[in-house]
Amino acid sequence: MNYPDGVNMMANTSVLAVSLPMTPVTVLFGPHVAFNAFLTLALAFTGISWYLVLSRQFVTSRLAAWVGALFAAFAPSMISHAGGHPNIVSQFLVPLIIWRTLALRAPGRAVRNGMILSGLLVWQAFINLEILFMTAVGLGIFCAVMALARRRRTEVIPFLRGLGVTAAVTLAVLAYPLRVQFFGPQSYQGLSELIRSFGADLGSFTAYAQRSIAGNSLTASKLAQNAAEENSFFGWGLVILFFGLVAWMRRSVAVVSLAGIALFFGAMSLGPRIQLNGVPTEVPGLWAMLHSVPILNSAVPTRWAMAIAPMIAIVLALGCQKASDLMKAQPSARGPVRAAMITAVAMALVPLAPTPLRTAHMEPVPEFVTSGAWRQYIDDNHTLVSLPLTEPSYTDPLRWSAYTGHDMRIASAYALLPNQNPLDPTDRTALFAPPWRPTSGLMSSIKQGNPTPEITATRREMTLADLRFWKAGAIVLTPQERDIEMLRAMTQLLGFQPTWTGGAWVWDVRNLVDDPKAMLG
Repeated sequence: MNYPDGVNMMANTSVLAVSLPMTPVTVLFGPHVAFNAFLTLALAFTGISWYLVLSRQFVTSRLAAWVGALFAAFAPSMISHAGGHPNIVSQFLVPLIIWRTLALRAPGRAVRNGMILSGLLVWQAFINLEILFMTAVGLGIFCAVMALARRRRTEVIPFLRGLGVTAAVTLAVLAYPLRVQFFGPQSYQGLSELIRSFGADLGSFTAYAQRSIAGNSLTASKLAQNAAEENSFFGWGLVILFFGLVAWMRRSVAVVSLAGIALFFGAMSLGPRIQLNGVPTEVPGLWAMLHSVPILNSAVPTRWAMAIAPMIAIVLALGCQKASDLMKAQPSARGPVRAAMITAVAMALVPLAPTPLRTAHMEPVPEFVTSGAWRQYIDDNHTLVSLPLTEPSYTDPLRWSAYTGHDMRIASAYALLPNQNPLDPTDRTALFAPPWRPTSGLMSSIKQGNPTPEITATRREMTLADLRFWKAGAIVLTPQERDIEMLRAMTQLLGFQPTWTGGAWVWDVRNLVDDPKAMLG
């Protein structure tokens, strides 16, 4: 991808901790089956993990554990990201990290507990660092508050020793991968200003996501940047229940701490400027002071709201447990308490129940790829250039390359790549595609419906320079919207007609690229 510069896989969502174990599935059944299996198992394992940790460490009631686990695994934010971000919904390590972090306070086991936690942190680092970072921030605040509230040296000292072991081992293992991510080839320095301003709408916290049975796409689309970032849609029922449970259990420092962290994360998620029901306000958010801080400048602020769901899940489980304990302690109140709790939980969670994810038929991989016809044009010294080039709005060539086991090199990519602004060489913020080039810009413009500009000698020179930069072996155009316009433009640029081969128009440009004296005209 993105020949000749390549892609920094540590700085992208390579999910090595999942993709490597799933290699047999990918090899035997292909990347689409592997992706769908990954996505489905990510949600399932997240729910199972939460149930195991809640039922064994936080509550004794299985029903309470089920309520918390189901919400943690299938919260609206999880279903939203399940539309295309399996790395984000792979949160099966989060409850384990929480459990093992709290276990550091056990005396006499600093090395053992530190090593176990370190293994989980390294594993999560190769799934999604953003989830790991938010988990670390939340746990850090919670542990600090609990240490101050409990004031037990017998817990604090073993905890710090275990944390030291964890830090030493984790940093030793991740030193090289993180160096590659932040300072290696094709690394970048923070996200663009636009992405860093993606904050959650204040009105979305009491609204319903479009993939919830009480939601609709029209309302949700006004309150979120896109369907994959509905991180803060909890609905009125759950918001009321959450704060009601916090008030009911207010004597628990842990519950109050969780509520405080949830409010803090909610404030972080609002972005640099607060929006209310789709209308920007002039009120600055907490993120305004933080969005340019290194490391934080690579985070999407709205996703801090996603980290609220696990805290709500824990409070739900604790609330159900307290109701269960109350019914056991006061048999005469069993009926009213049970009815009240079931009604409250049902009113809060039933409207959030997820609807099936939308699916779409993929365009078939062209015969030009499946038959192996591409091999006569593409080799170690030549790439495939698609029209338009691969970008967020056109990712088909990535599927073609995956079909070939990535034997087929392609120019461009849909990936996080550093900006290369000639007017500002210091700007290395992330782009979601390679930096602009004349030919890629021209084809994208035509694809978007703009008229084809006049094909001049200067434009032909720029196209030839681009093809040589990409070491193009073949230019490929498949049937799609605006294909005739792109075909005519490329034909005028090259000066010769393409060949219809295996369901695609193909221009053989190897002679133009390999011969330094060749000219277009």
